[in-house]
Amino acid sequence: MSAIGVFDSGVGGLTVFKELIKQLPREDVVYFGDTARVPYGTKSRETIIRFSLENILFLLQKDVKIIVVACNTSSSLALPTLRRHFKKPIIGVISPGAKEAVYATRNNRIGVIATSATINSAAYAQEIKKLKPSAEIFSQACPLFVPLAEEGWVKEKVAVEIAEKYLASLKKVKVDTLILGCTHYPLLKPVIKKVMGEGVRLIDSAQQVAQEVKQVLADEGLLSSDRKHQAEYTFFVSDEPGNFQRLAKRFLGFSLNKVKRVKDV
Repeated sequence: MSAIGVFDSGVGGLTVFKELIKQLPREDVVYFGDTARVPYGTKSRETIIRFSLENILFLLQKDVKIIVVACNTSSSLALPTLRRHFKKPIIGVISPGAKEAVYATRNNRIGVIATSATINSAAYAQEIKKLKPSAEIFSQACPLFVPLAEEGWVKEKVAVEIAEKYLASLKKVKVDTLILGCTHYPLLKPVIKKVMGEGVRLIDSAQQVAQEVKQVLADEGLLSSDRKHQAEYTFFVSDEPGNFQRLAKRFLGFSLNKVKRVKDV
């Protein structure tokens, strides 16, 4: 039975995986975390595209029927190239998040926080403008949010201090909607909410991505129809599995018993 393929530069994409298994409980999922080459957010466009192509080639060996690019950096820089090279449906995380933000905003002021590469690509701004030309978009790179999430320091005082520093400019311009443009950032939701205030809607694209995957599979006649099927989840990484398993528990709330290391992507 064909699976849903998911790749990310590391563990952040597990926030998307978690939503996929919640909305599509009968679907098998193959997850690949490119932990040997993380982070993607500081690398060049050419390198990110090359890594993304290699990741998809790996997933295609596992008989996947659809691929989710659960990495904002890859989605913002590599998606058009990936879709040109492969026939399988490929879903990124930018478009679903942008759609939800446009739907949610009341004052037309949308904030975007992400890695430097995603912000510099202006992918969210372009997608939002396509959907709502009148929208005002305010962007802020938040590179320290990733290590805070991975170290589990999301409840520490330092997390609030860093968030206040990063988010000050977005508070000043009174955005009412804020896109969490990196799959690590949902772990910092309570901190971001505290700093931005109750009136600001936080957009975590994982939910919208899962909905889009469900719709595409339904449209293509690829949804699993076996009600008795026990979904299988397989995890691969490009570096030692130990650290990935430790972080995965933080992201998912449960332990992963088996994570396989891939020598060559």
